[in-house]
Amino acid sequence: MTIQFWYGLFRVGFSLVFIGLHIALMIGLAVAWRRDTRTCAQGFFPREPQALLPKVSVIIPVHNEQLSLPGLFQSLSVQEYPAVEFIFIDDRSSDASPGMLGGFAVAFPQGTVQIITLHENPGPNYKQYALGRGIAAASGEFLLFTDADCEVPPRWIHAMLARMGDPQVGLTIGPVFKRSPEPGFLYLYQCFDHAVRYMYLAGSTGLGAAGGGFGNNLILREEALRAIGGYAMVPVSPTEDAALISRLRTCSAYQVRSAFGKEVFVLTGVEHSWEDFTNQALRWNNGGLFSPDPATRFNFRVLMITISLGILTLFVLPLVPSLWPLSAVVLLAMTMNTVATLGLFGSALPHQKAFSLLIQVVFTPLYFTVLTLLGFSRFKVTWKGSALKAH
Repeated sequence: MTIQFWYGLFRVGFSLVFIGLHIALMIGLAVAWRRDTRTCAQGFFPREPQALLPKVSVIIPVHNEQLSLPGLFQSLSVQEYPAVEFIFIDDRSSDASPGMLGGFAVAFPQGTVQIITLHENPGPNYKQYALGRGIAAASGEFLLFTDADCEVPPRWIHAMLARMGDPQVGLTIGPVFKRSPEPGFLYLYQCFDHAVRYMYLAGSTGLGAAGGGFGNNLILREEALRAIGGYAMVPVSPTEDAALISRLRTCSAYQVRSAFGKEVFVLTGVEHSWEDFTNQALRWNNGGLFSPDPATRFNFRVLMITISLGILTLFVLPLVPSLWPLSAVVLLAMTMNTVATLGLFGSALPHQKAFSLLIQVVFTPLYFTVLTLLGFSRFKVTWKGSALKAH
């Protein structure tokens, strides 16, 4: 067979694999959305008397979050679910956070709020260690996670628990959207980037291949955690939430679901510089590229490498114009993803829809390519100013 044959096979094969992968993700997204809609319609939320409601432990790590805590406290204080305990892990905070946590605890009945103070944290993933301490102190049948820089909707606990009515569901992920404090490309891009990432995550859950989620909007059945040997058995990873989900999927019979309704939309702050945002995005990408779960690692690498190959091809098209299908399918897939994201989550995003099409279709694959190249080059990432191991 000639070189031309293999070259043509490569062009066609790449295009079919890439577009087929994204069509499968769109199917998975539709399955996940339909499943979530049915779950809510069937009223899986427990109807027992208040005394028999399952207890929910809300676990929140805190590290120097004095500016964010007031918004979080306000959103937690209006939650109506009675059988709840709030567990804060103060991870070596040096600002006013410890005193603010104590003030929040005063406003609740005794025993409702626990504050765990860490004076040392051995890492290597500092957040993962802090979460482990909070989980060990939890007494709830369900563990619900968010971060100190988030604000949750008024019926968040009810809504996330409603997704756990099926005893076969061990974990449900929910969407997290960023607040845009002002116009500007950096802020707007972060908003749409977060939404597109959740689209990929939810599509994977619909296909039964869940490999990640936002750890600041996630509910876990305590029985499911015990089924995988406890939190200590979750491999250390830059993305501890993805490592937990992968272990649950591969080491238990429990299922992973994703939530879509406005009642589960969690808001978080934006990063205020490209350096900080890229560090955050690189940490997420490295979690997929170097995931301890082989299936997650393979799937994520295939996705990122094919996107990167399609984008890098753009720079050689003037010399090799016959490579155009590689770039065209990437742009087509990004258009498809953006339309799906706007359809599902448009109400939570800034109103610049035309702008979103431009940045998602053109800038997102370019930015993902940069992150992939940085990841494979072992570029160092940090969390709260502390270095993390990429893998």
